[in-house]
Order: sequence, then structure tokens, then C-alpha cells
Amino acid sequence: MGILDGRRLLITGVLTPASIAFHVARVAQEEGARVVLTAHGRPSLVRRVARRLPEPPPVIGLDVTDTGQLGSLAERVGAHLDGLDGVLHSIGYAPPSALGGNFLSTPWEDVATAVHVSTYSLTSLTMAALPLMGPGGSVVGLDFDASRAWSGYDWMGVAKAGLESCARYLAKELGPRGIRVNLVAAGPLATTAARGVPGFDGHDWDRAAPLGWDVADAGPTARACAVLLSDWLSATTGEIVHVDGGAHAVGG
Repeated sequence: MGILDGRRLLITGVLTPASIAFHVARVAQEEGARVVLTAHGRPSLVRRVARRLPEPPPVIGLDVTDTGQLGSLAERVGAHLDGLDGVLHSIGYAPPSALGGNFLSTPWEDVATAVHVSTYSLTSLTMAALPLMGPGGSVVGLDFDASRAWSGYDWMGVAKAGLESCARYLAKELGPRGIRVNLVAAGPLATTAARGVPGFDGHDWDRAAPLGWDVADAGPTARACAVLLSDWLSATTGEIVHVDGGAHAVGG
């Protein structure tokens, strides 16, 4: 038996085998969970990637900016699972103009896109899944430390700061229902999303982190998500768990 034995999870954000969400899905299945994946725009691509998991899970389409798709999410997930015990929010996007040193010139329309997709979607996804969730449920979002301004991260950093605040408010509102909301703030990893941020390669992170840091190893992050999706931390909510080799805690 694993720590997720019998738990039913909805996992967003699988795009390639390097995706953090892919590794969360792998660890979750190894720990006994039943999983459904979402795909934005290209379900066939995600289905091909999903074949590399221990047990290929169902894949359903989901655009978190589409109210119709959000409105039907519970019904579509319910075709594969009789309820949900956990949701992984691994969703983020900012237009190119919102990254790479363009902070002062990014138009509002692109800022709005970044905030809608990367911040507000934590709430909209959670509320869409809520009809399937009961006491003991867990929502976990993937974060990047928003306590500092990072070169090139620009409006995505602002969106992540909003994500952190959003998670705290969700934890406050959903706590009385017995549902936890937490974030995992990972160090930089070699994902498609990271490659989209100029200069965001993480090579300096290994020198800064007391435990060191391997940008190619998503395992520690995935295992942290698995623990939060389990019932082991049943009294923990509104928290940000840093999985970054300790870099966030030390100076230069």
C-alpha cells in the first residue's frame, strides 16, 4: 500500500515527460492513486505522453479560460472516477511580452492573460472540481518563490505572487468543508515552461542551495506534491512547501 492508495486525483499540466505534472502522476500511480489527466488543446499529444506512465490514465480536454469546459468538468471527470480526493494545479502561461525584461512595457491585455491563466485558474479549477470533492480533499498548486523579483520572470512573478495569495484565501474558504489548499514552490526545473523564460536555466541555483539542486530531477518536487495530496498532512493548509534545495532560506 502507498500513501495515495485508493485516492482519486485530477492532474493538470502534463505536456511532455519532462513536465512536473507528469512526474506527479507517475509518483501518484506508484503510490496507489487513480488518476485522470487534463489536456489543453491537444489531448492526443497528452495521451501519447500518458502511455509512458505505469498505467495510462484517461485524458480529458480542459482550457481553464473556457467557462463551458469548466462547467462540464465534474461531469467529464465523473465518467472515469466516482469522486475526487485531490487536484493538482500545474497551469501557468504568460505571453512573451510579459517575460524577459519587458516588465515596464507589457500591455495590460498580456498581463491579464498571465493572471487569468496562472492565478485565477487556481480558483476556477478548484470550484469546477468541488462537486466531486468532500472532506479530506486536497488541492495542490505548483509555485515559484514570489518573495523576490527574478530577472526575466517579470509578470509571471506577479502572477505567482497572486497565486500564493489566492491559495491562502481558498484555504480559508474551503477549510470548513475539510478541504486543504497548499502550494509547492519548486526550484527551477528543465521543463517546457522554464525554457520559455529567458535566462531561466537554474544553473546558479545549485551553487545557492545548501543541499544543491539538479534541474533535471523533478522527483523531489513530485514526491512533495504526493505527500500533500495524501491524507498524511491532514492539518496543513494555506502553506507553501519549498522544494528548492534550501535556496529560498539563505543569503548569498
